[in-house]
Amino acid sequence: MQYDLITTDQQLRDLCDLVRPAPIIAFDTEFVSEDSYQPELCLIQLAAAGKLAIVDPLEIEDLSPLWQLLVEPGRETLVHAGREEFRFCLRYSGQRPHRWFDVQIAAGLIGMEYPASYGNLAGRLLGKSLDKGETRTDWRRRPLTEHQLQYALQDVADLEAIRNVLHLRLSKRDRLAWLDEELTAWQRDLEQFEAGEKWQRMGGLFGLSSRSLAVVRELWRWRDGEAQRRDCPARRVLRDDLIIELAKRQTADVKRIRAVRGMERGDLARYLPKISHAIENALSCKDSELPRLERKSTRPQLNLLGQFLSTALGSICRSAEVAPSLAGTAQDVRDLIAYRLKLGGFEPGEMPLLASGWRAKVVGQVIDHLLAGDLSIRIANPLADEPLEFEKRGGQ
Repeated sequence: MQYDLITTDQQLRDLCDLVRPAPIIAFDTEFVSEDSYQPELCLIQLAAAGKLAIVDPLEIEDLSPLWQLLVEPGRETLVHAGREEFRFCLRYSGQRPHRWFDVQIAAGLIGMEYPASYGNLAGRLLGKSLDKGETRTDWRRRPLTEHQLQYALQDVADLEAIRNVLHLRLSKRDRLAWLDEELTAWQRDLEQFEAGEKWQRMGGLFGLSSRSLAVVRELWRWRDGEAQRRDCPARRVLRDDLIIELAKRQTADVKRIRAVRGMERGDLARYLPKISHAIENALSCKDSELPRLERKSTRPQLNLLGQFLSTALGSICRSAEVAPSLAGTAQDVRDLIAYRLKLGGFEPGEMPLLASGWRAKVVGQVIDHLLAGDLSIRIANPLADEPLEFEKRGGQ
């Protein structure tokens, strides 16, 4: 593939001016995340108006013309599984791209596997087979070989062609509005995630008291600040499981902290006073300042109905040609049941995922009819790809 290698600020400005009239810009990145607090941007691939380009961010001092190009009105930013690309744009420009089209999400809305790899989409939609020989490349190293650069270009070279096939199929199914709804919500949720504290997403929080949750919160804040200062992944400062264990013990005594298995590490010794201080802050919090996680209903009928209807989720989605894993999870099904049966767990005005938007049309309404008893599930053919069948009351 012929391409331009952009390694100077002037070359980047010229490239942005050249592709600015293009209605669609395909955008991908290569990055390394295991050694730094934030993913390290190592390469940017672009395709627009029949032109391919690779931008080397390790050589260019000012990338702002590119970020400005992506956020200004007038064009669509096209990606595959673009979480990190979206985060880079937010980090460096402070804004989201003007229009966003993620082919991975679009594919899920026509019933393809979700999440589908780029190679899978290229194969199924375009009949192309892609090279996978550089999946373990360290993109920080220079110089990169021509083979590595060609491999990187694959991820944008056919992106617009894939997008056009998906756009046509979504249009035929009258689902372009579904895609807009999903992408808008996806961007909003990611912006909120980036702006907020992420300690509530740690594993092992279930069952912790509010006081223990306060310990988790304070330790997470200390760890996050230390990881930023050292520019290293947070887990290298203090592992999640150690935070949870310290939260359970609720002690600021340095000797008892050190006695926790895993805390005897030599590099942690210098941080023990700071860890103790963070725990002490949590233990001294007023009750009104303690964090509380939302408690879902644990009534037995909810668990039973949840297990039963979660099994049907896949059949409902496949019948509607939507990827089940994009539509929702077993917990989303339980949330909808709890909401419809008024079992609690929701704030005034709050709605579960499956009760709004396109998900309500595809999944929520079917589950509502099942709960009301005017729709039933039966085994139509146990050997069929879809053995379950939904039948209206009375067989109508």
